[in-house]
Amino acid sequence: MTAFAAPRASVRVHGLLGVVAVLAAVEVASGAIQGYYGPVMVDIADGVAIGYGDLNWLEASQLIFSALVVVPLARLGDLVGHRTVLLGATAVTAVATWGIALAPSFPVLLAAWTLQGVYVVWLPIEVAIIHRRTAGSPRQGRTTRRVAALLVATLELSIILAAVLAGQLAERVSLTTMLTLPAVAVTLCVPALWWLGDTPRRGARRFDGVGLGLLVLAVSVTMAGLVLVRLQGVSSPIAWLLVLAGCLLLVPWWRHEHGHTDPLVDVRLLADPAQWGIQLTALLLGMSLLGAQVPLSTYFRSDPAVTGYGFGISAAEGSLRLTSYVACLAIGALALPLTSRVFGPRGAMVVGCLVYAAGYAAWLPLHGSEAGTWLLMAVVGLGAGGLVAGIPAAAVAAAPPDRVGSVTGLTNAAKAIGGGLASAVFAICLASTGTLRIDGGSLGGYYAVWSICAGSGLLAAAVLALTARTVRPTRPPRPAGGVPGGGGSPGRAAGEDRTDLSRGPAGPARSPAR
Repeated sequence: MTAFAAPRASVRVHGLLGVVAVLAAVEVASGAIQGYYGPVMVDIADGVAIGYGDLNWLEASQLIFSALVVVPLARLGDLVGHRTVLLGATAVTAVATWGIALAPSFPVLLAAWTLQGVYVVWLPIEVAIIHRRTAGSPRQGRTTRRVAALLVATLELSIILAAVLAGQLAERVSLTTMLTLPAVAVTLCVPALWWLGDTPRRGARRFDGVGLGLLVLAVSVTMAGLVLVRLQGVSSPIAWLLVLAGCLLLVPWWRHEHGHTDPLVDVRLLADPAQWGIQLTALLLGMSLLGAQVPLSTYFRSDPAVTGYGFGISAAEGSLRLTSYVACLAIGALALPLTSRVFGPRGAMVVGCLVYAAGYAAWLPLHGSEAGTWLLMAVVGLGAGGLVAGIPAAAVAAAPPDRVGSVTGLTNAAKAIGGGLASAVFAICLASTGTLRIDGGSLGGYYAVWSICAGSGLLAAAVLALTARTVRPTRPPRPAGGVPGGGGSPGRAAGEDRTDLSRGPAGPARSPAR
């Protein structure tokens, strides 16, 4: 028996490395999608004969669609297999990316651009795949964090390379030829994913269609209201009525999920501080990571001779600044295993929150220094990069085996919703910049943006610190159809000891689900 143990272990290691290589290739394609289009958006608008303002519809439609599909697709991965869902989502994204490249009109482009938003499920599903592949290993948590960090770093570096490549090709080849390159990159991932074997499915094989319908209705109404805030202004009563209606629709959805034996989103699991703390952190991170992109861009591009603030940088200089920021995101993600070893998994995330909060807070006194803002964006990137990698890994560490895809998908949905909420709030802030004049310019709105981003980081750090230690939930066991094994909470077997999630994965008390 001993003679055969080493070969089997060797095969397992090489198999995991092969899986990581394929998943990294998918993140290269994701980087091509996220970094390639920015430098050529004006050319895309000219190619389908639309105004530059109409480009907002592309962002809005994809944001809504992404927020709607990530949770049900992630849950579907738990039920039918994560590799199966990842393969299907990649195939759909490939079709949509070819549609963008060949779109003859704006309606076709809008439909393809919207459908391409399914790629947001890639990273959550990939983390779930790694977590399942390492089940039973005492290093499961550490391996999951390391691979998540590697995948995020691969994504960020690919965004940089894609943006640089697009800028170089913009005036050398036709627009159609340019846009086929990301389509080719995504298409090549389909046969690579086909090679991967799927992980065993766990839990009941039921899909909560009613819960999906209620969630789609609530999220779509809320996001539609937020989009109207951005498009029609903060004075639109219809926009705010839609936001209020969407929030109210979450009440019947929550009640349905709470009483369902196999819910789309296990709201009882979300009552666990270890889980809701991570999901709230994802939402707070999304406020600055996604919501602050436009305000920062407009500040850098603003002409100080006209507005009294900003640096009046060119588009090329702005691209260089974005590249340096994304590079720091990658460095922050790669540093996650080291910081986790020093501070613990949860402590490393607290440090990341404090770092990016400090970076945004420093904007208040240093906003007039161009060199200083370069440094501040690097600080923000270093802090946020570790969180982008750490959040999904922490979510699966606090979830039962049949919910690892669901909780990682929920972190992406939470980030998207946080970004949408912040976009609406920041629109209000920047619409009222004329009410407070500082240093000869209308800086009140930007002060509010930086303060909110810094506050979100501090609040996230407090949430993570306060929810680091999880106690066993006292809710009654689910009926058959919930987590296999009968009694106990979804995340722990009956009689399992308390688990301190601020520590690394170790100890016999930790269940195989960790």
